[in-house]
Amino acid sequence: MSSTRKLPYGADEQAGQADQPYLAHIVELRRRLMRAAASVLGAFVGLVYWAPETFRLVVRPLADNLPQNGKLIITDVTGSFFVPMKVTMMVAFVVALPVVLHELWSFAAPGLYRHERRLIGPLVVCSYVLFLAGMAFSYFLVSPAILHVMAHYNAPLGAQMMTDIDHYLRFTVRLFIAFGVAFEVPVVIVVLVRSALVDIAKLKQIRPYMIVGAFVVAAVVTPPDVVSQLLLAGPLVLLYELGIVAARMFGRIGRSADQ
Repeated sequence: MSSTRKLPYGADEQAGQADQPYLAHIVELRRRLMRAAASVLGAFVGLVYWAPETFRLVVRPLADNLPQNGKLIITDVTGSFFVPMKVTMMVAFVVALPVVLHELWSFAAPGLYRHERRLIGPLVVCSYVLFLAGMAFSYFLVSPAILHVMAHYNAPLGAQMMTDIDHYLRFTVRLFIAFGVAFEVPVVIVVLVRSALVDIAKLKQIRPYMIVGAFVVAAVVTPPDVVSQLLLAGPLVLLYELGIVAARMFGRIGRSADQ
């Protein structure tokens, strides 16, 4: 005979009520993600008319450093349409990034303490500004330097430089992400110190390892030339030092506000 276990009266209702908060979080997250996606799509629709101009702006570092006989080429039949669309979508995401960060922050805010909510707002703004600064640093300084060096490598080989626009887009996006994320180092350090996961003395103690790590990251992310590696490793080291200074300042402010 098979025996069935009888649940106490009201157990099913209690289980259903316990599942409701979880489902409510899922629904809220879905709503926030849809708003974030709508902001990116709206920015894309607003920018798609200028897709050719946006593409020419992104490829300017390459166009300015091409040798005399160098050319931009398209190896895919649909590349002339989809590559500018990809560039426009990337720009739309950057434009809508404050809305995306706001939606994510609004979703996480109810689960944070009051002093954490006060800190996250400025950190989100700083994160966006630093990410834009990293992209600008890559666009105006790093990309032209790398492309100038790469173009001169072709001269002794007698090779004519003709770059596919899709390959160049991948190269540019990789640099944008690498330098955008690298410029977030001060924010990460402030969060770690403010959360008491690490102290400033420990950050100073591991400084030599961080310098070595910066050059390792630069060697992996950037092309294999000394100039591009120095252009990433140098700012990483400086940003690490800036993060220590910012953590010392904001850590004290945060502790005095909590007291």
